[in-house]
Amino acid sequence: MTVTDQDSTDTAKRLPGSDFARLTKELKAAGLLDRRRGYYVVRMMINGLLLGAIAVAFALLGDSWWQVLTAAALAVASTQLAFIGHDAGHRQIFRSHRKNNVVGHLHGSLTGISYQWWVAKHNRHHANPNHEDHDPDIEIHALAFSRAQAAEKRGIYSWITKHQAFLFFPLLLAEAAVLRISGLVALCRNELRNPWRESAMQVLPMIGYLAAVFLVLSPVKAVVFIAVHQGLMGVYLGCSFAPNHKGMPIIAEGQRLDHLHKQVLTSRNVTGGRWVDALLGGLNHQIEHHLYPHMPRPNLRHAQPLVEDFCARHGIPYSKTTLRRSYAQVLRHLHDAGAPLRHSAS
Repeated sequence: MTVTDQDSTDTAKRLPGSDFARLTKELKAAGLLDRRRGYYVVRMMINGLLLGAIAVAFALLGDSWWQVLTAAALAVASTQLAFIGHDAGHRQIFRSHRKNNVVGHLHGSLTGISYQWWVAKHNRHHANPNHEDHDPDIEIHALAFSRAQAAEKRGIYSWITKHQAFLFFPLLLAEAAVLRISGLVALCRNELRNPWRESAMQVLPMIGYLAAVFLVLSPVKAVVFIAVHQGLMGVYLGCSFAPNHKGMPIIAEGQRLDHLHKQVLTSRNVTGGRWVDALLGGLNHQIEHHLYPHMPRPNLRHAQPLVEDFCARHGIPYSKTTLRRSYAQVLRHLHDAGAPLRHSAS
């Protein structure tokens, strides 16, 4: 599915540019663009306590198969840390670029994901969400998000894409490892600034992590612990990001949309209470987040009805659905994108 030029042009004609400026002014007047440092302090304290409890449990359990539960808990904690790193990357926590970077680099080292590499990649995504030529989040070797992408797949990637709707969740088991490796590859290619700092923040925590696991656990249990931790973290991360854009319109080569339409038309919100906010790190309010990336996570919920009303008044499609239905939409879209490969094989 793609955004049609006629639809976007017709909508743009109905949308005076000053109206969006008035919406921004309204959100600012309501304090929704103000930083929420207290919220983030509490959130980071909770994450710290959770990590501490997991470390204590790990030490007390010792060489036991019960450590599988510790690994699962660590996967949840690691993903929550990644959410803080995400917010720091968008300068949601502090106004100071430097202070956000300190928080981001710290959380990146704790999760094993290069903060500097990820911010550069994520900024490209925000600038051009669901754009076939510019969004790195839909440039994945093993998946196709349009029939045109599917037609370009070869070899094992062709087979995976053919069955990608069924393989999507199993493939997410590798997501955390792929993010780790991608940061290390960028480091080895000298693509990151301050390579010595990046080496220390990526490699040293990894050495400490592996040393702790293999010193406390037998080799077999250590491998299982790492597989469970990294696999479940990958699934959690993937399930948090997938509902946001997958299955939404793809911007084809040559199409041009303004910031407002580009962000709203390609994004999907996930409805639910505050438990969904906590579960998905606020990414369930994806439309508001993409329109105002600097808006602190706890303010997105309050901005949502204002943005939805604005879109309704100006005839801009505003997509929202439940968590379960969002996954169903993603899988249907992946199944449709892989159709050419299935038809050619029949």
